[in-house]
Amino acid sequence: MKLFIMANLLGWMICASCWGNGYGEIDTSTVKQLNLKHFMGKWYEIARYEHRFEKGMTHVTAEYSIRPDGKIKVVNRGIKDGKPKEITGKAKQPDPVKYPGRLEVSFFLWFYSDYYVFEVDKNYRYAVIGSSSDKYLWILSRTPQLPEETLQGILSRLEKRGYDVSELVWVEQ
Repeated sequence: MKLFIMANLLGWMICASCWGNGYGEIDTSTVKQLNLKHFMGKWYEIARYEHRFEKGMTHVTAEYSIRPDGKIKVVNRGIKDGKPKEITGKAKQPDPVKYPGRLEVSFFLWFYSDYYVFEVDKNYRYAVIGSSSDKYLWILSRTPQLPEETLQGILSRLEKRGYDVSELVWVEQ
């Protein structure tokens, strides 16, 4: 019986390691430099992978500011079912020297999630955010829309990273 359970468990572990985005490995490399001062401010969500905590939301924005303790205040806002929604959290940069583009964000107690800055425009006009998983992806902009040429470039680079851009939800602003 123990052998059966162990074989079954091993089988599930092998299968789980094969699951993902269907495109093989994804590239989760982050920017080599991130100027937090320039990253602060308001960002509009242009597109995202759908997930339960933003499902059905429109007019989504994220606003970042430095807190007195050095962490980052995160305020996410949006409209769901015609009603404004808002949640405030915090973020931190666990190792800014080794991994400047890796942050961790928390909206609940001390539970932090990956927040990887994959790409940021040299003038901080747009950013592409993901995580160590292929389940989360956001395209952010300082304006409610991005120029089509810029957007197509971002999508092309995301596909090269291994992301399925057909799964993006385009956010009404």
